[in-house]
Amino acid sequence: MTKKPDGILRKDGVSLLVPFAMITCCFAMWGFANDVTNPMVKSYSTIFQMSVVEGSLVQVAFYLGYFVMAFPAAMFIQRYSFKAGVLMGLGLYAVGALAFIPARATGIYYSFLLAYFVMTCGLSFLETSCNPYIYCMGSEETATQRLNFAQSFNPIGAVTGTIVAWLFVQNQLDPTDSPTRAKLVISDPAQFEAIKNHDLSILIQPYVYIGIVVILLLLAIRLTRMPKASDGGSSKSLGTAIKELAKVKNYREGVIAQFFYIGAQVTCWTFIMHYGHELFCVQGGLTEKAASALSFRYYIAALVLFTLGRFICTWFLKFISPGRLLAILAVAAMACLVGVVLFNDIKGMYCLVAVSGCMSLMFPTIYGIALTGLGENVKFGGAGLIMSILGGSVLPPIQAAIMDTHATVAGLSAVHVSFVVPFICFIVVASYGFRTR
Repeated sequence: MTKKPDGILRKDGVSLLVPFAMITCCFAMWGFANDVTNPMVKSYSTIFQMSVVEGSLVQVAFYLGYFVMAFPAAMFIQRYSFKAGVLMGLGLYAVGALAFIPARATGIYYSFLLAYFVMTCGLSFLETSCNPYIYCMGSEETATQRLNFAQSFNPIGAVTGTIVAWLFVQNQLDPTDSPTRAKLVISDPAQFEAIKNHDLSILIQPYVYIGIVVILLLLAIRLTRMPKASDGGSSKSLGTAIKELAKVKNYREGVIAQFFYIGAQVTCWTFIMHYGHELFCVQGGLTEKAASALSFRYYIAALVLFTLGRFICTWFLKFISPGRLLAILAVAAMACLVGVVLFNDIKGMYCLVAVSGCMSLMFPTIYGIALTGLGENVKFGGAGLIMSILGGSVLPPIQAAIMDTHATVAGLSAVHVSFVVPFICFIVVASYGFRTR
């Protein structure tokens, strides 16, 4: 019998479809966590009556977990296996998600930040495990294409998370607007606390349910036979691996590009709600709730475009080199952000939605390019790229601080001007694409 040739989901004549599908579910799981959280930033600011910067601490806690746990996760995988890393990640994910129950009981903002941190320590384990696992689950020639295919299911989870955030959180929150809540803090603290407690009870629900789903996925993967993918048994130390990685220019620059890409993605998605509030409420005269509802529709449209773009651009990789396509998309994103900053009408929102289409392929493409040729250092190399997700923790507060100035520059509000931050990020990404094309 003639052995079937290797392909994107086949190696040495063995089909890897089932293991690939199981690990790809994890991509959807962290996509859900990311994008059920992004719309919550403004909700926390309203519920706890905080500034934009204080509300953005949700993103600081969220992405700090990625940074802290990436190399410990790589060391864990190095000692055990990719599968063990996936199981540990799912376990921490579930613990963090279920920690929203005691956080709700305390009613203290910082207890929610702790829950986010624990949850994203699990996500860090997952991404550190799953990305290189998919990368190694087949030949290196098809690695970037395979990783892009797996990453295509990440935005499906993201869209699901956004829809859940809208239907089961935002629509259920108390309609009392921010100015009224601010007055209640002084005039009727008991009513303010009642509204806050009601909203927090609604806000934690998606996290509790996804925690249960994650436990079920953990059990399913535990019982599934997974390929080894040459993931264990290496005795190389972390220090040795870092020294070797630091000498690889392509990898060093990839880590920097990933840092700025994640910063751009998080700022564009987190602050689309604030941009919509400025456009539809402050300038358009809609109520705060109506403006929020309309902004959510555009946010969902952005994620749908991101999802479609991931599949379409993966197909384009058959004809265009990853670096060249990355550069083209980054330049297109910069052009869109010029419109986001300069347009004071609905065209600005259209441009902000279009940025998501440009971002669709960036994370897995940077990841795949940076890991090329690393050999046995791929696990620690993957960890360094996951650590660079810290950009999602560092850059949103910078953009939020610009918004909090409430300044006007050449007739443009601080909200519009703040999108200069992701514009600068895409300059770095475009530069990396051009150098690796």
